Amino acid sequence: MDIVWTNIVFSIVAFGILYFLLSKYAFSKLFAVMEKRRELVMQQMDEAAKTREQAVAYVEEQKQALNSARQEAQQIIQQSQITSNLQVEQTLAQAKADAARVKEEAVRDIENEKNKAVEELRSEIGTASVRIASKLLKKEVSANGEQEQLVNQYLKEVGGQS
Repeated sequence: MDIVWTNIVFSIVAFGILYFLLSKYAFSKLFAVMEKRRELVMQQMDEAAKTREQAVAYVEEQKQALNSARQEAQQIIQQSQITSNLQVEQTLAQAKADAARVKEEAVRDIENEKNKAVEELRSEIGTASVRIASKLLKKEVSANGEQEQLVNQYLKEVGGQS
C-alpha cells in the first residue's frame, strides 16, 4: 500500500475548512443551545432541590401537626376522664345525700306515726279501761249512795284526763 500524500494533504485542508466553517457558523449556535440546555438543567435541578427542601419542611410540619393533634387528643381524653370521674363522684354524693334525706324523712314519718299510734292506743286503752272499770263498779256498787258518788267522781276524773 502506498501512501498518497496528496490525499492526506487534501483531507487535512478539507477538514480545516470544514472546521473553520463549523466553528464560524455552527459551533457557536450549538454551544449556545448546549449552554441554554445546561442552564435549564441546572435551573430544574435547583428547583428540584428547593421542592425537595420544601417537601421535607412540609413533612416536618405535618409530623409536628400530627404530634400536636395527638397530644391535644390525649389531653381531651384525659380531661373527659377527669370530668366524667368528677360527675360520677358528684352524682354519687348527691345520691347519698338524697338517700340520707329520704331516710331521715322516713324516720321522722315513722316516729310521728308511732307517736300518733301510741296516743290513739292510749286513748283507746283509757276509754276501754274506763268502760271496763265502770262495768265492774256497777256490778260491785251497792245501793249505797256514798259509793255511787265516789264512783261517779272517779269516772269524771278519769274521763277528764283522757
